[in-house]
Amino acid sequence: MPKFTLVAGARPNFMKIAPMIHQLQKAQSTNPTLSFRLVHTGQHYDKKMSGDFFEQLNIPEPDANLGGGGGTQAEQTASIMVAFERELMENRPDLVLVVGDVTSTLACSIAAKKLQIDVAHVEGGIRSGDLTMPEEINRMVTDSITDHFFTTSEIANDNLRKAGVPEEKIHYVGNTMIDTLMAQMPRFQKPEGALFDSLVPKNYFVMTMHRPANVDQEQSLKAMIDAILDGTEGLPIIFPVHPRTAKNLQNIGINAPNLHITEPLGYFEFNYLVKNAKGVITDSGGITEEASVMNVPCITLRDNTERAETIHLGTNELVGTDPKKLKPYLAKIMNGDWKQYQGIPRWDGKTASRIVDILMKNYS
Repeated sequence: MPKFTLVAGARPNFMKIAPMIHQLQKAQSTNPTLSFRLVHTGQHYDKKMSGDFFEQLNIPEPDANLGGGGGTQAEQTASIMVAFERELMENRPDLVLVVGDVTSTLACSIAAKKLQIDVAHVEGGIRSGDLTMPEEINRMVTDSITDHFFTTSEIANDNLRKAGVPEEKIHYVGNTMIDTLMAQMPRFQKPEGALFDSLVPKNYFVMTMHRPANVDQEQSLKAMIDAILDGTEGLPIIFPVHPRTAKNLQNIGINAPNLHITEPLGYFEFNYLVKNAKGVITDSGGITEEASVMNVPCITLRDNTERAETIHLGTNELVGTDPKKLKPYLAKIMNGDWKQYQGIPRWDGKTASRIVDILMKNYS
């Protein structure tokens, strides 16, 4: 009677978990004793995560919401651990499955292991080498106590081997985020509004920036946006922003007719824009994966990345946080001179099926 608990703490986590839920539901038809619970830690409150969101992903609403959002990193970690421990004591599974690198990933792994429950980490082994990022600490601590590592690349496998993880614990399966991307691509839809109706495919840029290093210092934010405006030669730039970034943009008084600052967009709408863009400028890891698979040029405004395969085999380039370095990269995109997607092994839409096969073999 295998029992699994799947944990998600933020909207992108549900994108990674959705294909696993579909495969577990499929497995239940031949293994009726299999059961699983979906737990939302409540780490990120997101008004877009309504019933529609779960309907779009074709997954059930969470069995529990732990309400662990808000507060400092330590307060959030503690609050999620306390609530998740209670959840596990009331509904003890054979295995807790965590995804990605958010605070919930770390907190729930620790709570599970202290109750002697196995932990599986989807996206185990990825590293940026940058300990100033909370996500890097989350990854390292989670991986130090994980029982099963479901990895996205050979680079992640090597990181784990170097850390002394036995080969039998490493399962090279691919990327569940890409399972969702491939399954949902036919449903991508253009956002509503005159701005989006006016966009010409392959003739605009999509930009996202949220990391404190890029958005918290107003002068460096202004310098970066000025460099982007200069290099994109008047093409429309769609920039969905969170309120904190919007406030900083207001303070620096950026006013360019081709820079369109919008509310955050839904998954279908955002990826529709990415798929049809001339290029993407971002400091997000996940977007570099999706842009690569959709063969869209991607510039990363960071000094390091935990997803090096998107550079070696994808369409991503690591440009750094110095605005002066941006110009030649933007010129290459403008000239249509960008590298093409080479194909990343096992990013084929079948990752969740591999994960569930391994789980059923180990816990049936």
